[in-house]
Amino acid sequence: MGAMRAARLIKMVLLLQSRPSMTAAELARELEVSERTVTRDAQALSEAGVPVYADRGRVGGYRLVGGYRTRLTGLARGEAEALFLSGVPGALREMGLEDTASAARLKVSAALLPSLRDAPRTAAQRFHLDAPNWFREAPAPELLPAVADAVWDDRRVVARYRRGATEVERELEPYGLVLKAGVWYLCARVPGHGAFRVYRVDRFALVGAGTERFERDPEFDLPAFWEERAEQFSRSILRTEVVVRLSPEGRRALPHAVDPVAAREALAEAAGADGEGDGDGWVTVTLPVESEEVARTQLTALGPEAEVLAPASLREWFAAQAVRLALLYGPGRSA
Repeated sequence: MGAMRAARLIKMVLLLQSRPSMTAAELARELEVSERTVTRDAQALSEAGVPVYADRGRVGGYRLVGGYRTRLTGLARGEAEALFLSGVPGALREMGLEDTASAARLKVSAALLPSLRDAPRTAAQRFHLDAPNWFREAPAPELLPAVADAVWDDRRVVARYRRGATEVERELEPYGLVLKAGVWYLCARVPGHGAFRVYRVDRFALVGAGTERFERDPEFDLPAFWEERAEQFSRSILRTEVVVRLSPEGRRALPHAVDPVAAREALAEAAGADGEGDGDGWVTVTLPVESEEVARTQLTALGPEAEVLAPASLREWFAAQAVRLALLYGPGRSA
């Protein structure tokens, strides 16, 4: 039996373990084969002692008889180790899921072949996922476990949300949680409104979950939604433009000092207009930034590799800083 077919047969057994029954069409779609191949594979499993039963009739399908369970014999070592890299430990703890995740890992470990029993340990010794930024103490929001429970159960919540100095009350359908740089966000929808919104979990003053469940939109894709929303947010806060002249080294460093997407777009536009720049390799870019105050900090990181041309107020600020630096480091000054 070829390795590909063996892997497919194991996947078929695991699929049937996870559901009461599946039609030949469903199995064919999951396994990416024809229904005829599904029929042959089911017969091969039956001949090998796996109790696959074929239900006849118009809505017939396949199911496992007698609560049959198989050990995870089809896992390669790399696959087994990867199972224990799928979560962020701190995030699970903050959501109140640490014990549940630990129990799940124990059950998976028990199902592994003896030769793979060390997979959890070998993975944990080599990889650790730490989500928050450096130098940031971000305590878990007190209401995060309640929000996570509602997300898991598809239960509507009534929440009070701090918006500036005021609080607003909303009924929400909590679709998903996102951990971004140590901050938790809830992606939710107000019943009766099609648009999804994003809320910072640490700004909830109250979250009350009732017994009413909502019907989840099957088309909602949390990773895709978050990626689109994050890009919209990053663009929305870039309300000011500055004009900067950059050396070759400044061009390389710019994406590390300011918003990288804005930097790449500005550099691409400058390259299209000026080619390789002036005779010294310097180019002039028009760069969107959040504000002049933010631009001061960001562009200071480029040092003498950047010259601010506009706005005039920002150029004057950098000129004043240059004078102060010259006084600190000029001739006759010593440490």
